[in-house]
Amino acid sequence: MAETKAPAAPAASASKKAGRLYCKAVFTGYKRGLRNQHENTALLRIEGVNTKDEVDFYLGKRCAYVYKGKRKTACPGHEKASRLRVIWGKITRSHGNSGSVRAKFRKNLPGAAMGKRI
Repeated sequence: MAETKAPAAPAASASKKAGRLYCKAVFTGYKRGLRNQHENTALLRIEGVNTKDEVDFYLGKRCAYVYKGKRKTACPGHEKASRLRVIWGKITRSHGNSGSVRAKFRKNLPGAAMGKRI
């Protein structure tokens, strides 16, 4: 009885590329009533979240709106100046029953960001 060993597979975990550690979302608008709009709270639609129960994982997580400015400015911790800017925010609670969330940003998001990626 000759035992044959199968050739060892290459380390899959070592060569496997890590997945992304963030979720995509879209800024759909501001919190509002019938007549008044509250720009200090943004409504986000997170990709793959369709129910109120699925929102619980994202509560308290950080979100970032990344955009390009006109001029380059110094960035903390980097040598070169960059045109990239970031507005950081936090997901505060759910909004409605279809998986939308409310988020508060350090500075209110500009209206031009509606429909854009967060």
